[in-house]
Amino acid sequence: MRYWLMKTEPDSFNIDDLERVQVEPWSGVRSNFARMHMRAMSVGDGVLFYHSSTEPPGVAGLARVARIGVIDETQFDPKSQYFDEKATRDKPIWDCVDVRFVEKFPYYVSLARIRGDEALADMVLLKPGRLSVQPCGDGEYHHIVELGHIEPPPEPPKPKKSKKPKKLGPAAKKKSAATKKPAKQKPKKK
Repeated sequence: MRYWLMKTEPDSFNIDDLERVQVEPWSGVRSNFARMHMRAMSVGDGVLFYHSSTEPPGVAGLARVARIGVIDETQFDPKSQYFDEKATRDKPIWDCVDVRFVEKFPYYVSLARIRGDEALADMVLLKPGRLSVQPCGDGEYHHIVELGHIEPPPEPPKPKKSKKPKKLGPAAKKKSAATKKPAKQKPKKK
């Protein structure tokens, strides 16, 4: 069994949607690397269901790979943003997996919480790159599952921003100097 993190934008499909439909094809992936990861999946693999492009991003729950080698139907739909004019029914280009709902976490595991946890410092999620499907280590997966069942500590209050004086550009400096009152001169001693 292997573990994966799969990203979705919650405005288009979120953990509540998966809970409602129970099984959904992970369609619309158009990265060769992400496709390669899906092709490496096996039925039963664990999935961290990650909400991206939202504030805050984070892991909302769990899914399982239910079926592999699923043809991504969005490639054939000219009305879809994932349409691929090179794809044909005889030679489809894009495939995906079906994922099955497992659980919505009692506590959302935010990206900030993941970043702040030393046990998760080596996660692919925290490395440069924006893959929508990525591998996740066994220990990382189980640690995030644990975090999803533990109330996060309260966030410390954000420090107030101090107002720094604005720096004047060269033109503003000249103008400022021209409008300054001349300093009073001391009378000269004789």
